[in-house]
Amino acid sequence: MILKKYLPQTFVLTVVTFLFFSLQLTTADAQVSKNSKLYQEIKAQDSLLFTIGFNTCDVGQFDRLLTADFKMFHDKAGITATKEEFLKGIKDGLCKMNYKAERQLVPESMIVYPLEKNGVLYGAIQVADHKFYGIEPNKPKYLTSVAKITHLWLLENGVWKLAQSLSYDHREK
Repeated sequence: MILKKYLPQTFVLTVVTFLFFSLQLTTADAQVSKNSKLYQEIKAQDSLLFTIGFNTCDVGQFDRLLTADFKMFHDKAGITATKEEFLKGIKDGLCKMNYKAERQLVPESMIVYPLEKNGVLYGAIQVADHKFYGIEPNKPKYLTSVAKITHLWLLENGVWKLAQSLSYDHREK
């Protein structure tokens, strides 16, 4: 009741949904093998999102990979409620930083869980750790922070799209 009084209903529903999935994921050993087709597909999507989108500041890549109703929940930057707001934040934030940011997935940390309805795959949950580096002229690359992600990927007409992102446990190094 307290949450409902003070927070928007969609936010409460999203948090409850992710908490439910998180509890389910910790009690079930349903993740897919690292050699599975689904794991490799989600790993490829992660690379498109970060290696191309984030690391090269390719806003178009983000645009292609996000669902129309994309939302992001970040433990330091707050809620990004729309895809448009997210894209603007990348364009006006990441792309205009004083140094180049680079993100690297911690490969051994990535786990993928399939989402199915009546035996038909409709999405996947990706959980992973990642590291962020700063790159500046005439300086060696340096670690700036580490964090965790939980991504909800959905299949839209046979194409993987990122619907929701939780980015949390950011720690400066």
